[in-house]
Amino acid sequence: MAQPGRHWFDSTVSRMHSKNQTRGLWLGLLGVAIFSATLPMTRLATGTADAPQLSPWFITLARVALAGGLSVLVLGATRARWPTAAEWRPLGMAALGNAVGFPLFIGYALLHIRAGHAAVILALLPLATAAMGALVLHQRARLGFWLCACVGAALVATFSVYRAVQIGAGMDFEWADLMMLGAVLSGAVGYVYGAKVTPTLGAEQVICWVCVLALPVSIPGAWLTWPQHSVQMSSWWALGYVGVFSMWAGFFAWYRGLALGGTLRVSQVQLLQPFMSILVAVPLLGETLDPVTLGFALAVVATVFAGKRLA
Repeated sequence: MAQPGRHWFDSTVSRMHSKNQTRGLWLGLLGVAIFSATLPMTRLATGTADAPQLSPWFITLARVALAGGLSVLVLGATRARWPTAAEWRPLGMAALGNAVGFPLFIGYALLHIRAGHAAVILALLPLATAAMGALVLHQRARLGFWLCACVGAALVATFSVYRAVQIGAGMDFEWADLMMLGAVLSGAVGYVYGAKVTPTLGAEQVICWVCVLALPVSIPGAWLTWPQHSVQMSSWWALGYVGVFSMWAGFFAWYRGLALGGTLRVSQVQLLQPFMSILVAVPLLGETLDPVTLGFALAVVATVFAGKRLA
């Protein structure tokens, strides 16, 4: 015979778990909204192969140095504790993935391909993050979740190909695509290992320590790779954005969302990133929001929510 007290306890725990999942999804969505300008801003910062601005190495190192400086201030102001011995390894993996690998691979790739082309391959990131979460964090989901994740990735890839064809961009596979695959793997590794220590350190301290960990390399590296030619002011502003928001502030919401809602579920919110990038481009670049884009976005939203229920 079931005990009334036990039933009440189980029901309370279930409600709290559901509430945390919902909060995690909303925080993940906030992080994705901040990250949505990363590809166009990086393209603006690097320029093109014919008209280069800031080098990929400089962007990678300078944005981490900028975020690292802000991190030192935050950690000092909050009197944050030092990570334990067990936390340093995940922090190091997160630094390699998010602070070095992801921006460096993207920077080199975007010298040769359009942001829309890059989005085709970056559409694999939510699925790669979910798979990495299952492998590293031992999180499990039912078959229905994985089917929804694959359908969502396929929808985003189809939309990205449609956009590339619409604007006349080539979609032939080239070495830059391998760079984007490296970015996908790096991003997934960084997200998962950062989320691994978020419950003990907190999202803000995780990304701050990740950036501080890279300072001994990022500061001298940025100085050594400082551009020797004239650079457009728009490229400097773009660097400021990816340093303050893409590398730092966005992770406050993203890591906490992954930890609260579960890496498998929350990672799928990133399927919305290409569509949010287009929304950002409407006021900034004068682009229009067409019915096809809206239709694809609604379909992807449906797969995200279906995946949450089936996880």
